[in-house]
This record gives sequence, structure tokens and C-alpha cells, in this order.
Amino acid sequence: MSKVVIIGGGWAGVSAAISAKKAGAQVTIIERTDMLLGLGNVGGIMRNNGRHTAAEENILLGNWELFEITDRVSTHKKLDFPGHKHANLYDVSRVEPEVRKLLKEMDIEIKLKSRAINIEMKENKIIGIILQNDEIIYGDVFVETTGSAGGMGNCSKYGNGCAMCILRCPTFGPRVSISAKTGNEDQMGERNDGTCGAFSGSCKLNKESLSDEVRKELDEKGVVVLPVNEDDINMNKLDIKVCQQYALKEYAQNVILLDTGHAKLMSPYYPLDKLRKIKGLENARYEDPYSGGIGNSIRYLSIAQRDNFMRVLNVDNLLCGGEKSGLFVGHTEAITTGALAGHNSVRLICGLPLLKLPTNIAIGDIISHENHMRNSVNGLRKRYTFAGSIYFERMKMLGLYILNEDMLKNKIEKLGLLNIYDEKIL
Repeated sequence: MSKVVIIGGGWAGVSAAISAKKAGAQVTIIERTDMLLGLGNVGGIMRNNGRHTAAEENILLGNWELFEITDRVSTHKKLDFPGHKHANLYDVSRVEPEVRKLLKEMDIEIKLKSRAINIEMKENKIIGIILQNDEIIYGDVFVETTGSAGGMGNCSKYGNGCAMCILRCPTFGPRVSISAKTGNEDQMGERNDGTCGAFSGSCKLNKESLSDEVRKELDEKGVVVLPVNEDDINMNKLDIKVCQQYALKEYAQNVILLDTGHAKLMSPYYPLDKLRKIKGLENARYEDPYSGGIGNSIRYLSIAQRDNFMRVLNVDNLLCGGEKSGLFVGHTEAITTGALAGHNSVRLICGLPLLKLPTNIAIGDIISHENHMRNSVNGLRKRYTFAGSIYFERMKMLGLYILNEDMLKNKIEKLGLLNIYDEKIL
């Protein structure tokens, strides 16, 4: 059986593995840590704003499994909070075991604590992935979903040092760019001042460290908004974060907490002495990153150049997804790009024409638009997410933000794409 090897077990890698497996390939995921989902273990927000449309488009294409899981483990549904409507908040402590169970049931091989450090190439094709222990994982087609954050040196150079985040570079070693190992030059995202990268958009607070009143409101309502002392309001911090859909004045004037199992603090980092001045947070303690009082992970430092089939340029058998594939923000965006990369990996093996998602659906338009805009003037300073900022505005302008499921189904059917990811190719 033909083999697809996925490097990186985050949302994009898992999504790629599922779509490649359903298309008929033997699939192996290589993940450097001891858990799947990566930043999905500290995320938790789904279906907010245009992500609802994108989720339903994915489901109609046959990419439904991960959305079923996140919907099922969501403790709050159709939640509104500043700048965002109809969000689901999944429990970050429950989601990874559910995803791992699904992959095992699908007979997808998972190699944890397996850090990829190099490649074996012949002519213009990757033959195998070399692991830190010198083992070589051979395959026919490879999909890189290693993300764009880490290691510690990058967080020191472009951030405030290692903040001991969920990526755990000191424990499992830093990410290595497979696309760069092929001889391609990766691109680096920028902030508005031209410096590289951006801080992860939120932190996790231990719920038990919050006051009884705050914890009760968080459990019942899913969201708590606490005004910041006027002297501590810092509007400049909105420019440094990855998640520009939350770069609204409300997120500087208030501390906004969401219930994702932990208390998700919607700020890249927040000085602990200032945080504890806010009523109800006098004893607050960070869960991730542990040094969330001074920093967070730095992302968008290693982006592969690709086409709209998710194929890495200048390599015959390498595709990409997630943050590795562009200036995308969020789980839905990672699942979207990963699914297309995984599906096309099998088409590539079979010599079939690769699938390009049309731009009259949101998930096709974001892939095409990001790829075009990234190479424009100051294009590396933009971020693209269905949930807000410039891309959500584009969705609305183009009439792609659709909440009516029947309308979406009719559109997907007319395009001949209904359940296309469920079709076995091999």
C-alpha cells in the first residue's frame, strides 16, 4: 500500500492524516512531543464568526470528524463575547484523548516522541524522514505540518525568552523545518514594526486560583469580563499578538476570560503583579505558559512557499498545512489546510489531478487569498482567519459568511464537491 508520512501531529497534521487515510493510503504521523494537537491543547475556540461557515463547508466536503469531536467536548456553545458571535468552547483537557482514540480506530500509525531532524532525498523527491534517534521513516508522499513556532532561541531573539509553553522545546527539542531541508527558503511573518514573528494570542490561568465569584460566573456563562485599572491599560499590546481577530480595544481595557477547561486569558501575556490587582484575580496563577507574566511562544518564523494545492514549491512529493502553509490563525484554519494537503497527497501518489478548492467557498478563498497576499507589499505583516480581522471582513464583503446550512449544502452540491474527502482513491 502507498504510504503518506505526516510530520507534525497538531490539528493540521491530524486532519491531513484522516483525509489521506480515507483516500486509501497507509498513514504515519511523526510527532516530536508525547501528545497530539500541539497548540490545540491550549486553544479551545471554534465556530466563532466565519469559522462556523468554514466548519460547515468542511463537513459538507467530508472533513467532519474533528468538528464532531470539538462540538462534542464543548462545554459552552453558541457563546457571544466581545467581537465574536456563536462560538463553541471545547474543553482542552478532553480533546486530545478523543482525537488519539479516533486515529487508532482508523488504523493511523502514531509515532510520538519522534523528532524529525533531517531528510533523505533523491533527485527532487524526499525518500525518508530522519529522526533524532537515526531511524528513517520512508514514504511515497510527505506532508509537513510542523507549525512555525520554536525553538527557545527564536523566543529569546524575537520575544521575551522561553516562557515554558505547551510546545515544550526544552523537553522534546525544537521544531525542524523539513521544507528548508529540501533547499527551499522559508518565509517569516512580521509585525507592523518589521520585527519577525508574533506572540501567541492567549494564556491559561488555573481556574482554582480565581475567586469563587469569578470561577462560578466562568463555569455558568463561559465568559467573564473584568475591567482593567485605568493606569494599567496598554493599547500597544494589541499589535504584538498572532490573533488579530482579538486586537480590539475591549481586550486592552478589560481582562477577558473564556472557559476552555482552564480559564483562557485573552492576552499574549500579562504581568502577574498587574493581573493580581484586578478584583477576583488576586491569587491568579498561570497554567500555560508558566511564565505568562512575561511572555509567550513566538510564531510565524517558518512558512513554506506553496501553491493552492498545498504543494510545497520545487519539491515533487511534499505538501504542507497549518501555520507551516501560511499566515493562518486558528484550529479551523489548520484543519482546513491539513485536510486538503492530506487528500492531495493521495491524488499525487495516483497521478490524478490535484484538488483546488474554488474561491466561491470560504475555505477555498482563504487558501488562495493568503497565498496571493503573502507576496504583496507588507504582505508578511498580515494574518488570515475566518474569525475576524481583515479576512472576516473579506468574507462578508464577498458574501461568503453564510450561516444557513441548506444554502451551504446547495452550493457545495452544485460545485460537485459534496463528501469528496470521503471518496476512496487508492
